[in-house]
Amino acid sequence: MCPSATAGSMAGMKTLRIHDLTKEYRGGKRAVDSFSLTLRPGVLGLLGANGAGKSSLMRILATVTRPTSGQVLWEGTDIARRPGPLRRTVGYLPQDFGVYPQLTAREFLGYLAAAKGLRRRSAKARIDELLDLVNLSGSSRQRLGAMSGGMRQRVGIAQALLNDPRLLIVDEPTVGLDPEERLRFGNLLTGLGAERIVILSTHIVSDVAATADRIAVMGGGRLLHHDTPEGLLRAAEGRVWELTVEPGQLPLLRSRFLLGGTTRTPQGVRVRILSGERPAPQAEPAEPRLDDAYLLLSSAPAAPAAPAAPAVKEAMAW
Repeated sequence: MCPSATAGSMAGMKTLRIHDLTKEYRGGKRAVDSFSLTLRPGVLGLLGANGAGKSSLMRILATVTRPTSGQVLWEGTDIARRPGPLRRTVGYLPQDFGVYPQLTAREFLGYLAAAKGLRRRSAKARIDELLDLVNLSGSSRQRLGAMSGGMRQRVGIAQALLNDPRLLIVDEPTVGLDPEERLRFGNLLTGLGAERIVILSTHIVSDVAATADRIAVMGGGRLLHHDTPEGLLRAAEGRVWELTVEPGQLPLLRSRFLLGGTTRTPQGVRVRILSGERPAPQAEPAEPRLDDAYLLLSSAPAAPAAPAAPAVKEAMAW
């Protein structure tokens, strides 16, 4: 069950356009490099290894930091020049979500609701709804400092939804969640994406496999590939093989091929090999999985980067 939305808040489908976005830090390190993408309502899974630039991109989209160059347009408005329209309708769960440990979950959400300008009566109803949504109704008066990491993460998910956002940005949101909670959260995002733009940033392929209707693969700050899950699977067709080998042969295989995974069997080690050509006469073709496609795309050489633009001092937007 996803949070209800008023007809007014959902009137008109929004568009987020990212054009040639670059973020460079001191020392010349580019966290985001010439990134361009147009987003409309739906769930985008942003996949990339740690250090791929996902969090830096999310912080720019949430108006927490400014880009070095390029633009982000929310319904045609540059969010760096006029962040107000987006801030009023964005929900953001950063990777490092901080809390006030002395407050209860209900008090914390009430404090943030007031900061977002929600009226007291409507805020109370909204908080009740969200606490139930994230399965914390029975723990709403527990202090955040006494909660587990997974429980605090659920509070973070609730605060990102307080203002019924049209753009929801969640950065590694399933950290600390158990399998049942991960499934619940994935179902929630699927429902939200019907009328909103939802960006789910993660390095865990299974987090987006059943949730995202489009996937963007990011590496070295650049957009490597953008397609539907089905499109990514097609890109891996004919490039996935399985082979059973003795354990002692694994080091040689790892030195020669990209491996998608291994499984112990009574006959030896069953290996998934990602290769454009049959890696051995006895290798058998296998149906590609989303994690195979991700590994193939993220390991491909990136296109050369454009010359660096002059770095600007990072500015906090709030």
